[in-house]
Amino acid sequence: MSATTIIELAYLVAAGLFVMSLHWMGDPKSARRGAFAGMTAMLIAVVATIAKPEVSHHSDFVRHAWVFVPILLAIWPGIWLSLVPLTAVPQRTALSHAFGGLAAGLVGTAKYFYWAGGDGGELTPFIMTAIVVEVVLGFLTLTGSLIAAAKLQEVKWIPQRPWVYRGQNIVNVLAFGLAVVLGVCLIVQPTAAWSPWAFAALIFLALNFGWMLVMPIGGADMPTVIAILNAYAGLAAVAMGFVLDNKLLIVAGALDGSSGLILSIIMCKAMNRSFANVLFGAFGQVQTKAVGGEQKSYKAETPEGAAQILEQATSVVIVPGYGLAVAQAQHRVRELYDQLKKRGIKVRFAIHPVAGRMPGHMNVLLAEAEIPYDDLVEMEEINGDMPQCDVCLVLGANDVVNPAARSDRSSPIFGMPIIDADRARTVFAVKRSKNPGFAGIDNELYFLDKTWMLFGDAKAVVGELVKQLAGSPGH
Repeated sequence: MSATTIIELAYLVAAGLFVMSLHWMGDPKSARRGAFAGMTAMLIAVVATIAKPEVSHHSDFVRHAWVFVPILLAIWPGIWLSLVPLTAVPQRTALSHAFGGLAAGLVGTAKYFYWAGGDGGELTPFIMTAIVVEVVLGFLTLTGSLIAAAKLQEVKWIPQRPWVYRGQNIVNVLAFGLAVVLGVCLIVQPTAAWSPWAFAALIFLALNFGWMLVMPIGGADMPTVIAILNAYAGLAAVAMGFVLDNKLLIVAGALDGSSGLILSIIMCKAMNRSFANVLFGAFGQVQTKAVGGEQKSYKAETPEGAAQILEQATSVVIVPGYGLAVAQAQHRVRELYDQLKKRGIKVRFAIHPVAGRMPGHMNVLLAEAEIPYDDLVEMEEINGDMPQCDVCLVLGANDVVNPAARSDRSSPIFGMPIIDADRARTVFAVKRSKNPGFAGIDNELYFLDKTWMLFGDAKAVVGELVKQLAGSPGH
């Protein structure tokens, strides 16, 4: 069996593992197996590529250095990214997309100038189209992902709310249109004297279009933006696969791009919004209150009082949110879960698709505390049971439990599916402050007669609830 055949078989095995990785990661019980399958597939792909004759059989040390030195240099950032806390996973994901986009953009740029420096025979219309798509999507993903990561990290010089200005959509459309015109010109005349300058202008437009696209988007839409950028990075990888004539890269990029697109659709459905509305709707602007309007007030409760009501309940639903992640209170929540279960109380967790800063954020957080998967219930399944819920404990969630989404047509979140916390018999809301959520609006849930506020850090408040329950005789 020839070396080329072995390499192709290795690519086939890697492609199969990539597919199975996505399949296994669709279920929490097999997600760990899926992660290992994906890592194994990537290792096989890298080793097989290095073993290709055009790489391994070359005697030039410098050529080999260009392969191995970047791999060695990438080890430290990879380890650093793997050690970030769960609260920073969305930022880490955005940075991963940025690196993927940068790689695609640089490969496309290098291939273009390398082939254009020769006779240009390799720059067929098909290959040139792939290079243009690769470069535009790659560099767009780079700057867009960096801005998304900065917004998620709450970097001071990057506004968290939508950065909007008059005529921004027109500017974006014109910039994109100019990029399309330049791309078509390069496809038709890839080796003309002006082509390198047109290519440089295309890169400049792509870099600018990335940050121009993400800056007007508020924090509430960041989960969807991350998924869309994931799709862009995958499509850039597909185009890179065509440029490099690498079938495995095409398969892996297609899987990445399609999964990102599917995830984007799920997120948009969860917020009752379209792609255009996410990209151009500036969701998340702070709404100003009307002067002289009705002043609403909260009703505060102590952990002692809340614990007394909790231990009298038969059914408790906990709604986790980003405040829970920030406080890293998942292990305290597990202790609360155990205390309630010891008393024979039915405890479930209501999971909203866009709770936290990225899809699945709450699932991962609660899984770290080894809370049983069977007690994590999706929004569509739990809402029908909320009227029979004795106590709904909202931990750091905000917009995903705001009844204004059902009743207030003027609200920016109107029509967004929510967890029906307001239909429980009693609601306790744990919140760090009176500040609004990502959407920048007050939560009507907090002003209901049945709602009691527990102000403070989620870890401290839940810890106090556990302490009170542990000190009571129970049932």
